[in-house]
Amino acid sequence: MVHGQLHGRGALFDVEPPGLLPRLIGLRPDEHLAVKSEHPGVQPVLVLTGGRGRGKTAVLDEVEASYTERTRKGEPRRRTPLARIDCEDAQFAAPPHEESAESWSPLWQALLVIAEQLTEPVRAAGQLTFPRLTAGLVAVRAGEWSGGSDSERIRRELTRILLLNEHRSRFSLAGRWAARVAAKVIAAATGQGPYLAAAVEATLEALSEGVTSRKDQRPAAWYRAYPNAGGNARRGLLLLSGNFRARGTSREHAERWLVRALLADLTEGYSGIGSHLTRIGRPVVLLDNAGGVPGPGVLDAVLRDRAEGIADPAVFVATVRGKGVPSGAVRRELAEMARVSGSAGLPSASVGALAVPLPPLSPDDTLHITGAICDDFAYPPQLPHAVHRLTGGNPLGIVLTATAARQHPDHADSLTHLLTEPVHLDDEDPLPAYGELLRRLVPADRLDELTVLAAAHDHDSAVALGAAQLPDDFGSSGVRTLRARLLAEGVAQEPGHFVGDRFVRTLLLLRLHQLTKWRDVHEVLIRHYATGPAVYRLHHELALGDTADAVAELRDSFPVLPVRTWLDTLRFVASAPCFGPEDRRAAIALGHRDTAGQLPSENAALHLRVRRLLHAVWQVSDPLALPDPRVCDRLRFELEQLSDLRPAGGALLFATSRAWHRDALAGRPLSLPDEDDDEAEGEGDV
Repeated sequence: MVHGQLHGRGALFDVEPPGLLPRLIGLRPDEHLAVKSEHPGVQPVLVLTGGRGRGKTAVLDEVEASYTERTRKGEPRRRTPLARIDCEDAQFAAPPHEESAESWSPLWQALLVIAEQLTEPVRAAGQLTFPRLTAGLVAVRAGEWSGGSDSERIRRELTRILLLNEHRSRFSLAGRWAARVAAKVIAAATGQGPYLAAAVEATLEALSEGVTSRKDQRPAAWYRAYPNAGGNARRGLLLLSGNFRARGTSREHAERWLVRALLADLTEGYSGIGSHLTRIGRPVVLLDNAGGVPGPGVLDAVLRDRAEGIADPAVFVATVRGKGVPSGAVRRELAEMARVSGSAGLPSASVGALAVPLPPLSPDDTLHITGAICDDFAYPPQLPHAVHRLTGGNPLGIVLTATAARQHPDHADSLTHLLTEPVHLDDEDPLPAYGELLRRLVPADRLDELTVLAAAHDHDSAVALGAAQLPDDFGSSGVRTLRARLLAEGVAQEPGHFVGDRFVRTLLLLRLHQLTKWRDVHEVLIRHYATGPAVYRLHHELALGDTADAVAELRDSFPVLPVRTWLDTLRFVASAPCFGPEDRRAAIALGHRDTAGQLPSENAALHLRVRRLLHAVWQVSDPLALPDPRVCDRLRFELEQLSDLRPAGGALLFATSRAWHRDALAGRPLSLPDEDDDEAEGEGDV
């Protein structure tokens, strides 16, 4: 049984047998039945990888929903302690007020937000508190509060931090203890000596009053172990604050101690005979977009402590794009994470981070998603295949394209028309569907540059385009910077294309066609490739609707080129985008226009066959065109006929006729067969 509506992610969420996440957390989704943990000690940090739109955030949405229930009043309540942050959220970009960052950092803010969420009461298990973290956060911020800062703002900030250590129930007013202690700390700090020392002293005193019956676990005892504290908790907190304000490696050291304080408080909450939390799942921390600050700092601190043998009960699930995976992470495919024949499926407990890429969704997944979204009208039967070919299984692309089809059913037979229609999502101003997808799939600050460079093939052609179409200061360095940005974002790389991800490239080229630069961009590249391999020039001539040179080149090279090289050339040339007022590719492929235009005096039959084949491959390769079974059949027939003209290369041509026919009908990119027993051909076989 697969939980929820996340297609293709059963290895994470299966209920019976339990998927990876229930086995890590120790609790099945939407149930109160505990699952035996495969690692009773430290769990590996789960890092989900993949480019934009791959469904990483959707997985975190599902985790959060799976471990949240509704009370009778409709209020959400956790079934296990859970916190979630987006590391690219604005609250982590800068201090909340106009002040220096000496006593604030994105990681400090992240720990505050994470702990706030983890203190939310859990059904039948009470509530976590964070005395160690509270003391550390106050010590760091107190350095900013001195010197005549706004007392009311100090009171609000201090109360917010102190709430991390307040036991709340329906019989007590939330914030009463925190407000009382805040007033006490402020009064003590303003009435004597340096503000920081006084605030630390008053905070320690307040936290030590009846917080726990186990003296050795009080914050005062814990901070005695801070380096160079000499067994004095007050000195330890002052050193912590000083190291934080010093920035650099000193701040990194202080931040690791703050993370350790959070984990130590979690460990205490999950230990002891009287802890009800041991009866439910482990605490869960979800870090979305963890490649951005504060994600790397949090993950590094957690992994360092665990590598040093400091255990904690937390389950960390992070999402990253591109190269943000922690060093030393063990990589596993998602399918390997499913329990098979009773085996655990997880690496050993010594693994620090477990990196699992989220694979594209399958054609069946696309079929089910499209059917569920478009269930209120009779959409074209080829639509799911076309959506899968366009998106390459990208979950975001599938959902938004199907949503556009539901909102514009009259255009469901043309993906080009469909993607240029506005798509209405929530209360946002509608964008064309391709614009909404690009907003989510590429860096917004580089959209204009990427739109132009999507037509490029390599560094030199990108530089040529940049010189002609982009600002003067972009240049070669701008091309290299943008390529590095794409790598960092996890955008797929593909030889022969500056933007390797075919789905993203198709959307960018569609956007380019909506601009006045469309023809200019292709003409620049035609001039750039005037000398050298003809394949690139022919590709861009085809994009502008000029097919004569491509047909002539493929006709004349067919008898002499190795068959595999010829097929590669045909496939690349025919991958050119096609936008125009009238699409005549199917008609030409089917031979309906064989009499149009002047035929060469020699090899007229070969000329027509190559012309039909080129247009057939062009049509079935177009990710914006719905598969046409008639064209797919004609593609197979023309390749079969050509195989008779190249005896030594006929085996590969014949095998390709079958392979391309299957790929075209299934909505897959055309792939050449592996068999290569036909390359011992000579020249002039016709």
